Amino acid sequence: MNTWNSYTWKPALAEAGIIPPGAEGAKQWQWEAAPKDGFHVLRHTCASIMSEAGESVVTLARWLGHSSPAVTLGYYAHFMPEAGSRGRTVIDGLLGQPGDQCAGRNSPDSPRG
Repeated sequence: MNTWNSYTWKPALAEAGIIPPGAEGAKQWQWEAAPKDGFHVLRHTCASIMSEAGESVVTLARWLGHSSPAVTLGYYAHFMPEAGSRGRTVIDGLLGQPGDQCAGRNSPDSPRG
């Protein structure tokens, strides 16, 4: 990963003008760009988008190679704004009430008016 970041990814970012070019006299693998400019950020971005779109935590954990879904939840739970809304909608349906149409604006623990 570090070799690919140093010799392929960061030179491509520098060529595109996204990060500054390597410092004068620096070795080919030395970059001033922060770790946030590393290729790993694309993995995190993809997982965040998939999580926010409602992809299963179990599936995300498998795709990312995490040891368990708990690890995935630790990193990406804050990208799940709809968490709890499906369950509330099902319970509302069982109780004969209309589903919560605005669940995305409330946290799962928020009292409903």
